[in-house]
This record gives sequence, structure tokens and C-alpha cells, in this order.
Amino acid sequence: MSNMTGKVCVVTGANAGIGKETAIGLAQLGATVVMVCRDAGRAEKALREIKHKSGTDRVELMICDLASQKSIRGFADEFKRKHDRLDVLVNNAGVFLRQRSLTEDGIESTFAINHLGYFLVTDLLLDLMKNSKPSRIVNVASTAHRYTKLDVNAWVSAREYSAFGAYANSKLANVLFTYELARRLEGTGVTANCLHPGAVASNLFRGLPGFLEALIKFVTISPERGARTSIYLASSPNVQGISGKYFARRRPKKSSEASYDLEAARRLWEVSEELTRMKA
Repeated sequence: MSNMTGKVCVVTGANAGIGKETAIGLAQLGATVVMVCRDAGRAEKALREIKHKSGTDRVELMICDLASQKSIRGFADEFKRKHDRLDVLVNNAGVFLRQRSLTEDGIESTFAINHLGYFLVTDLLLDLMKNSKPSRIVNVASTAHRYTKLDVNAWVSAREYSAFGAYANSKLANVLFTYELARRLEGTGVTANCLHPGAVASNLFRGLPGFLEALIKFVTISPERGARTSIYLASSPNVQGISGKYFARRRPKKSSEASYDLEAARRLWEVSEELTRMKA
């Protein structure tokens, strides 16, 4: 692992699970870590824990609700006021929602948070990352992306809602977005990769029936192990200059057939631009 001293890293959803462990790992390597979290109370507690476990005070907290485009824009502005560089962006925050709901922007919540959150945060911080090159974008996806087919309209509206279906769709969007982003960033010194963290025992599945929660715990790995690939992609000299890949267990892997569909990636990008510019 490389020395990250002097580097600035943003980790979204850093108050629990993989995000928290990623923040700890990057802080331990010497980076200044900016946690981006929605719930101030839970985040303050996590901030103290991350500082304690990493043995450093170079950890900051910024509050942002990724379900709100206004909140994301506010966060990006605040970040740029405080920092003149961004070396690593880890888009990690995600939800698994049992019931269909809409965000304040009128978009189905799973798609809005899990995909458009990544898209808009990246878009708003990209200039800073280009100026800080070589820099890295790390998108936390999931093997769940393999269990869905392509239908951009369904992603956005998800009228026939299934919790897993919406989640799988959003994770396929993460992979398509990463590949398209990597193509667009060629030659800029900014790389973009995505990953499957492993089946992690995280807060994502809270609220499920007890026996299911117990079963999930039985077959899952710890968030600490789940964060290893995120930390690797954010910091390792081995992946310097590597872009547009999907990783699992710190190795490049082939993602689903659907994720290599260039036309779908282009269409998703267009839809994402439309949906994030509606409310400037």
C-alpha cells in the first residue's frame, strides 16, 4: 500500500460499514479523509471512532443527503471552499429500500441515491480532480448488478417495485457509469474503477425479518474485509493509471454482459444529465 500523506480523499457514506472501514484505512495510510454523511448524530460518533482507530486527527466531516440534489450541490461548494485538491473520491453510500419512495426531486429513491448520487458528486468535483491529477474515482458497485437486465426507463421510474430489483438496477448503473466515465476521462490523469466489496454484513439490510438478518450475517464477511478492495483501488501503486475496470478481491474481473453495452451506457449518461440538471 502506498503512503497517502498529503492526499485528500472523500468517502461518501463513511459513518458505517464499508465506508467507515475505508475511511479508517485511508486515514491510517496518512491521507486527509473527508467523511460525507447524512445523519449528523451518527456521523459525529463515527468521526470520533475513525480518529481513534486510525490514530490521526486528519479526518473531517461534511453533512450531505445524497437523496437531495440541492444538498449535494451545497456539499460540493463547501468542499471546494475548504480544499484546493481532491486526490481520491470513493462513491460508497448506498441504500437497499424495501418500499418504493420518491426523493424531493421526484425520482425513485434507490436509483437517485445509489446512482445519481455517484453521478452528481463526481460531476461537481471533477474539475478539482483533474487539477489534482493523478487522481482516482472508486465506485462501490455489487455483484447484484449481474441479476438485472437493461431498461433505463425502469431504472428511473421503477413503477413495478421490487427492493432487490431496484438495488440490482442501481448497481448495474454504477458499473455502466464507471465504464463510460473512464472513456470520457481518457488522457486527463483521472482514473475510474468500480468494485464488488464481497457479501458484507452491513447496515444495508437492517429492517429485514430476524431469521433473514441472521442468515445474512452467517454468509457474509466483515465490513473491514469488505473495504479492502476500496482501499486498494484508492491507494495502491499497482493500479496507478488503470481505469475502466471492475474489481473483486483486489483483482480485475469481468462484469456482466449487460454492463459492456456502450449504447446503454451512453443513454444512462444522458438520462443522468437530464435528471441532475432539472433543479439547478
